[in-house]
Amino acid sequence: MSTEVPVIDWHKLAKDAGGFSPQVFEFVRDGLQHASEMSARGRQEELVADDSRHVSGQELCLGLRDLAIRRYGPLARTVLGHWNVHSTDDFGRVVFALIDVGILRKTDEDSMDDFISVYEFDEAFAEGELI
Repeated sequence: MSTEVPVIDWHKLAKDAGGFSPQVFEFVRDGLQHASEMSARGRQEELVADDSRHVSGQELCLGLRDLAIRRYGPLARTVLGHWNVHSTDDFGRVVFALIDVGILRKTDEDSMDDFISVYEFDEAFAEGELI
């Protein structure tokens, strides 16, 4: 049996999801891995070989914040803004766009509400708060 990988037009997906830059989709996928690792370290658990451990919307948002600060430092908010991401709600729209095209999976309990106002970007990416 062959497993067909869907061909995704990242620019169309980004536009349809809310006018985001296609780069944000890769960042969110990286952020999911990062959030999973953060959660596993916090719980003293080992990651499963296929990295399938579920993270909540809130955990993902916190992981994305941490990853943005690690990668972009004081420019984290600027980079996210350049991608048209201005709130955790936007992270949710990106995640659910990835779910809609089959890149990510969700549980029955997952919803867009999990991403609403997890933190305010002004506070989360304030220069004094950066690591």
